Amino acid sequence: MRYDCLIIDDEKVLADNTCEYFNMFDVKTAVCYSQADAMEFLKDNEAGLILLDINLGDGSGFELCKHIRETLSIPILFVSARNTDDDKIIALNIGGDDYIEKPYSLGVLLAKVKVMLRRFGAIEEKPATELFTDGALAVDMKNKSVTVAGEPRKLTSMEFALLQYLIENRNRLITKTELFDNVWKDKFTSDGTLNVHIRKLREAVESDPKNPTRIVTVWKEGYKYVSEDGK
Repeated sequence: MRYDCLIIDDEKVLADNTCEYFNMFDVKTAVCYSQADAMEFLKDNEAGLILLDINLGDGSGFELCKHIRETLSIPILFVSARNTDDDKIIALNIGGDDYIEKPYSLGVLLAKVKVMLRRFGAIEEKPATELFTDGALAVDMKNKSVTVAGEPRKLTSMEFALLQYLIENRNRLITKTELFDNVWKDKFTSDGTLNVHIRKLREAVESDPKNPTRIVTVWKEGYKYVSEDGK
């Protein structure tokens, strides 16, 4: 069965309330209370997006995220009462697309989820140029795959969406606000989230991520994708 959202959280009352609220607003949602339940659920069901708590009764949301990322590239939003920068950095580095602190507003969380679902649905419908090549880099827009010198590079859905937007608007300054509005379509996304995604993209497509030549920073302004041939 196909769901819009899967909530994985061992706080049963909060998880159930969030699930019920989402379903009231036509976001088809299921809930699992443990890592084992979630892994079993995903064997027979699909979800467009996952809300994942870090502290699960039978394991860690971090470990579950790593496991999910082995086979799925759908958006994963961490939801946790843990609010240290280290937790946020780990969550984004292992494949999370955003980090939301508890307690949260159900309305704001629903808005974020709807935005994410719409954004990924829109990408699926977008005809986009089939193949973009830039030196050793090759990006297949239709199949959402990336290779460098023929070697596959694994990206999450959000990382690919960000790369696609940068490429489609290459050789011009793209402000952070523009990226928030057009990639995340979300006013609540933080600079930290964007910075981690940019760093991971550089690690995937740059020959020297610490001295990038494709995805360059424009100081205090934003970013620019610079193609090798200038086109």
